[in-house]
Amino acid sequence: MTITHETRAPVSTGIDVDRRIGELAGRLSLAQQVQLLTGADVWSTHAIAEIGLGRIVLSDGPAGVRGEDFDERHDSISLPSGSALAATWSTEVARRYGAVLGQEARRKGVHVVLGPTINLHRSPLGGRHFECMSEDPRLTATLAAAYVGGVQSRGVGATPKHFIANDAETDRFTADSVVAERPLRELYLAAFEDAITEAKAWLVMSSYNSVNGTTASENALLETPLSTEWGFDGVVVSDWTGVRSVAAANAHQDLEMPGPVGHWGGALLAAVEDGRVRRAAILAKVTRILRLAARVGVLDGFEPAVAELPAELDGAAVAREVAVRSAVLLRNENNLLPLDASALKSVAVIGHNAHHARIQGGGSATVMPKSTVSPLDGLRAALPDGVAVSYSRGAKVAEGLQEFARADLRNPVSNVPGMRVSFLNAAGTEISAEDRWASHLIWFGAGIPKGTATIRIRTQWTARTAGVHHLGIGTVGQVSLSIGGTEVFNAELEDGTNVLGAALFSPPQTLHAVTAEAGQAFDIEAVYQMPQSQAVPLTAILLGEETVVADPEAEIADAVAAARAADVAIVVVGTNSAIESEGFDRTDLDLPGHQNALVAAVAAANPRTVVVVNSGSPVVMPWRDSVDAILVGWFGGQEFGTALADVLLGGQEPGGRLPTSWPAALADVPVLNTTPVDGKLVYSEGIHIGYRAWLKQQAVGGASPAYPFGHGLGYTTFSLGEANLPLSARAGSGVVVHVPVANTGSRAGRQVVQVYLARTESAVERPVRWLAGYATVHLAAGGATTVQVTLPARAFAHYDGGWQFEHGRFQVLVGTSVAQLAPAGDIALR
Repeated sequence: MTITHETRAPVSTGIDVDRRIGELAGRLSLAQQVQLLTGADVWSTHAIAEIGLGRIVLSDGPAGVRGEDFDERHDSISLPSGSALAATWSTEVARRYGAVLGQEARRKGVHVVLGPTINLHRSPLGGRHFECMSEDPRLTATLAAAYVGGVQSRGVGATPKHFIANDAETDRFTADSVVAERPLRELYLAAFEDAITEAKAWLVMSSYNSVNGTTASENALLETPLSTEWGFDGVVVSDWTGVRSVAAANAHQDLEMPGPVGHWGGALLAAVEDGRVRRAAILAKVTRILRLAARVGVLDGFEPAVAELPAELDGAAVAREVAVRSAVLLRNENNLLPLDASALKSVAVIGHNAHHARIQGGGSATVMPKSTVSPLDGLRAALPDGVAVSYSRGAKVAEGLQEFARADLRNPVSNVPGMRVSFLNAAGTEISAEDRWASHLIWFGAGIPKGTATIRIRTQWTARTAGVHHLGIGTVGQVSLSIGGTEVFNAELEDGTNVLGAALFSPPQTLHAVTAEAGQAFDIEAVYQMPQSQAVPLTAILLGEETVVADPEAEIADAVAAARAADVAIVVVGTNSAIESEGFDRTDLDLPGHQNALVAAVAAANPRTVVVVNSGSPVVMPWRDSVDAILVGWFGGQEFGTALADVLLGGQEPGGRLPTSWPAALADVPVLNTTPVDGKLVYSEGIHIGYRAWLKQQAVGGASPAYPFGHGLGYTTFSLGEANLPLSARAGSGVVVHVPVANTGSRAGRQVVQVYLARTESAVERPVRWLAGYATVHLAAGGATTVQVTLPARAFAHYDGGWQFEHGRFQVLVGTSVAQLAPAGDIALR
């Protein structure tokens, strides 16, 4: 069902809007005001008919808009992950990305997208590294602002998150991020600033963690700099369950989610009545929520912020564009890429992720696309009919239960693909039933009828191959499972992690071996007992099969034989849902399973080996010097396979540049720790994270990254001419640097011109160099142009009780990565 936003008749516009909204807020009783500050349910706010206020619906992004449920029948566009978006180094692409999310939100009746996620890549072990953008605050800030602008151009609110210093998942509800003022301002807050001051975001999400001893929802940072210095006039919404007490109402925390039960409600009403919370603070919060309602078009008498919508974008086309533009070519020996399809007779496609690619990370970022294109499918569709394409798994990647392929399931009632799900009351009477397509079912705040005591799931599963299959169920709670008419399990599955993401996407499981003939069908029934009460209305049930490999060496041998017989081998390696997800951090940077051994063996058998890395964050690649080509495809969204074929076969340029340094080994990483000690995660590295930390380490003889920040190759060659820059600049003013660029190769291509600043003689500690600005350019073969790179005034500043400017000379360096730079001259700051 498509839900459209109602366009309310405008009554007034202009400077009196805020006054009228304030008056409207004042008409509400204190009880109504307090009620409005906590959600009505998991995904929406309260409606108040007497003032013409509709409910505001919020939904997880940030790489797709799920809506109010996790129902696969209500499909969503799945865009590449945040780290992929950052690899485009393109504000234009980021704006289109946001615009697609905005129009998806409108299609689903959603008013607020909970994204972008713009915490920094402080450590590559961060569990939500894939969801965030970059290790650099400047790159993050510019892309985040463009994303926000794209979402809000569709009349939908964007929500930069998680404010602030929420850069790890370990103990995320209780960790105290201890950050000195200077790195807090120059790095972590700077990443958010443009989204507020330039793009005018309508919301901000406060984080779970504490910052310097005070939980984020009660922190003074919500007031300064967010509201005072940056002029934020929107709504601060909590992360779900992130409000911890009534004390948050004395901060700039406006909206507690989810509802209807939280820490505010009656407790907050009592706190106002006895003077612990000021009535004026409540009125200000209500005013900000009503302002948001007016902007998104659910407050009668106020014109929405966007009265006329731009033309719709093709969401799938944008997903494909982002996947292409984000692909980073790390290595291309002997110019193996692009492949000449007309010269190929056979291609060996290898890797578990080639057939079952990760298109997105785990956790609240998860959406359900209508369809996905795997690398194997994309290559088969793009290669000419005369090219033989073989497939070998080579090495198992996915761990634990994976949901059944939809085509292998038959609904026993409707006789269509899928499952029959029935909701029964305590007497065993069916309240309602529905036909579901997928075997991973999640209900979070919606979908389970009131009075349900039991959920019964029935399907018929058909084995594709003969042999032993490991079938099972994953959930939290009391459940029974029958396979082929035999009950194989009836007990409680307990969650020992206390991690929301794990309960959703990697729940405790029970597995049972079933011997089957190819094509043999088995009736499967699961019966789940609803708990007596739930603090958070969350139920997740996964039916599926685990891949079990009896002989890993034999699998590698099969892949090696296929590679040896082919003109080229394309190996897709990557991570799995147990590695990159909300709720926990990584423990290492290794590819799971036997993938490293697989790549080494394939490369030894066929020197024409291309490795595609399907991960959202860095992995170590001990074989990197043994293969001809390495392409990072990230979590590439629903069009990943099509985009990958575009790039590998030369239809498109691999346009990406690394937004984060990639190490050669875990031990080399200069900033690594994500685990609090005695509740505190101390940011002892100060202003030196990411490439700044690598440069500091290199300056004293330490290790360099395998691939530096900003690195990325293409299929053509470029030259950068002598930059033109002013000799001096006034403190507090921006600077424009002009850089001549020429495509010296034989085909069109894309280059990212990067400008860094350095100051070797300084009265304050500084990074060795830092990104000040960048510009992207696309040129035809033989083409030339001059790009303008704007260096904002803040690029020259440091924070010491306020923004300070040190007069004197700053060195300007221009190039194509943090490690490929040439001096362009000095700018004297006066």
